[in-house]
Amino acid sequence: MELESSIAPKLRRPDRRPKHTPGSYQPPYPSFSARFGDEVDAVVMASFGVQSRDADDPRAAAALGEMREARSAHDGPGSVQRARYIDAQGYTTTIDTAYWSDPRAFERWFASVGAAWLDPDRVEDGVGRFLELVTPDLERFETIFSASDRPEGVAEVGTEMSGMIEEHAYWGSMRDRLPLAQTDPLWPSGELVVTGSGRVRDVRLHGNACLIRSGQDITDTGDRERDLYLSTVEPPLRAGMDFLRDEGGSIGCYDNRFMVVLDEDDQPTDRTFGMSWWRDMAALEDWAASHPTHVEIFGAAMRHLSSFGPETRLRLFHEVTVPTDVQQRFTYVGCHDETGLLRAR
Repeated sequence: MELESSIAPKLRRPDRRPKHTPGSYQPPYPSFSARFGDEVDAVVMASFGVQSRDADDPRAAAALGEMREARSAHDGPGSVQRARYIDAQGYTTTIDTAYWSDPRAFERWFASVGAAWLDPDRVEDGVGRFLELVTPDLERFETIFSASDRPEGVAEVGTEMSGMIEEHAYWGSMRDRLPLAQTDPLWPSGELVVTGSGRVRDVRLHGNACLIRSGQDITDTGDRERDLYLSTVEPPLRAGMDFLRDEGGSIGCYDNRFMVVLDEDDQPTDRTFGMSWWRDMAALEDWAASHPTHVEIFGAAMRHLSSFGPETRLRLFHEVTVPTDVQQRFTYVGCHDETGLLRAR
C-alpha cells in the first residue's frame, strides 16, 4: 500500500515534532485528505443560521429563501450544504454551511449581500439569525475522508484529493494531520470576548479554540448495512452528541449540534454530521480517546466497518479547524441566550 502524508508538500516542515506512531505503521483501511492549489492561502467557513420556535414559521422559511437567493449572487460560495436540528431549548435551527477558497471573494460578497441578511432591523421577533465565521489559513485545518470520490465541506472548494494517507486510525492522528501542529502545541491563548446587548451580540473565542465537523453518509448502503448502521452505530452516536450538547461544558466542549443534511427541497437526506466547538484540540482529543460516550461510538463504528470490510458503503469524513482569535467571528441577531457560542460565556 503506497501512502503519502495528509499534509500537502508545501506545508510539511522538516523540524516537525515526532508523529504519534512509528514509521513502520500501516493503516488498516484507506483514507484521504483534501488538497488545495498553490494560489490558496486561506479558506472561509461560514455558517448562516435561522432559528425559530415553530418549525413551520413562514418568517423562518422566508429568511431561508432569502439566503438561498443570496448565495447565488456574484462572488458567492463555491460550496453550500443546508442542514437542520432542534436545539436543547426546542428551537428548530437550519444552517447553510458555506465555503470559499478566496477570502477576498467572500468579503466582496458579504459587503454586497451577506451583511444585509443580518441587519437587526430586518429580523422579526421569534426568528433569530446568526453567522458563525472562521477564516483559517491552510496550516490551521485538516480533513479526512473514507473515500476519495465524494468530497464534502471545505474539500468541495479544493482542487483534488490526496492519495491514501498514512496519518489515520490511531490516537493522535488528527493532530498529526494538522500542518501547524508539526511545530506548535496549539494551546488556547487569550480571552473569550462577548460584546453587544439586546438583539445583537458578538462573540470571539480565544485563539486555538477547536472546531470539528464530522459526518456520516449512508446513501449508498444496501438494506443490510443500512439496518445495521441504524440499529448499532447511530444510537451511540446520537447519545454521544446529546451528551456534548447537554453536558459538554464539563469537558471543554462549548457547543455541539447533531444535524441532518437537507436536499434542495429542504427534505431530510441520509447524511448527518456533528459540529462542535472545543476549548482546544487537547480537550477534543481527551474526549475521543477516553470518554465513555466516544469509546462507545468508536467501538460501534469499528465493528461496523470490520463487518463489511472493503464492501462497506458507509462514508465518513471530518474537518478540524484551529483558528486564531482574529480568524473567527460569531454574530447572533434576535437569538436566544443559549444559541451557539453564546453558551461559551
